[in-house]
Amino acid sequence: MSKIYDVIILGAGPAGLAAGLYAGRSRLSTLIIEKGKDGGQIAITDEIENYPGQIVEGESGPSLIARMTEQTEKFGAERVTDVINAVELDGDVKKLKSAKAEYLGKTVIIATGAFARPIGCKNEKEFMGKGISYCATCDANFFEDFEVFVVGGGDSAVEEAMYLTKFARKVTIIHRRDELRAAKSIQEKAFKNDKLHFLWDTVVEEVNGDGILSSMTVKNVKTGELTTIEADEDDGMFGVFGFIGTIPNSKIFEGVIDMDERGYIKSDENMHTNIPGVFVAGDVRIKSLRQVVTAAADGAIAATQAEKYINENE
Repeated sequence: MSKIYDVIILGAGPAGLAAGLYAGRSRLSTLIIEKGKDGGQIAITDEIENYPGQIVEGESGPSLIARMTEQTEKFGAERVTDVINAVELDGDVKKLKSAKAEYLGKTVIIATGAFARPIGCKNEKEFMGKGISYCATCDANFFEDFEVFVVGGGDSAVEEAMYLTKFARKVTIIHRRDELRAAKSIQEKAFKNDKLHFLWDTVVEEVNGDGILSSMTVKNVKTGELTTIEADEDDGMFGVFGFIGTIPNSKIFEGVIDMDERGYIKSDENMHTNIPGVFVAGDVRIKSLRQVVTAAADGAIAATQAEKYINENE
């Protein structure tokens, strides 16, 4: 007979690890299932400045996550590396299935996260965290007085571009069309911003640099003309922020859990989904701010609610 855990947590990013910490401290038998390395998106971030209580100088995503992992394990959360490909979430015992095993739990916390939709240019992965970013709130401060480019034309792209103008000396929006898709009210503000510039009918083809982003090739989609943009000689680098959407890691829950049209899981403020005993935390759920601190808060709430659910149903 397989062990039935009190709590199974899917994902070991900040939300999943915080949930594991709270569940473990509550003496709940806890299993965290992660398919890759701990941390999710934050694991590829070289420098962090906005997590309360972090090391003020020299904190990186991996260093912060390593301490979170250690803290979670201290309180007894078990770990397994596996890829879940099927779920049965109705009833008193939830089943999570992989190619090699079946995991049983009284409650499940979904903390599978989301990932930024890639820009789609050559060498993009090589410069992630080395000039390419997908989070202005996270990384704007690192580009103070530098030139930055924003790829996208929707609400989030334009709003993030305006936020970046508080830090960068010049911000250029690169958009594949000849007009923005953002709401008119947002566009009006953007066009009035003197530090905001626009490169229309353009896509990023390739990024380059010697260890850090300093060169970019863009293409005009109407003429096919290629243009190379080089960093200012005194700067030696520039930033490129991609804001063409994020993709939630929720595919295996399609048709099982209530989601919005983009695949983000619906929940109330206490992380309840539409299925009793199933909770959601972090970037995979519908929320207004996706940051390490909000993910950790979600995880704490979800674990506390899971404990309450178990107590009420015993």
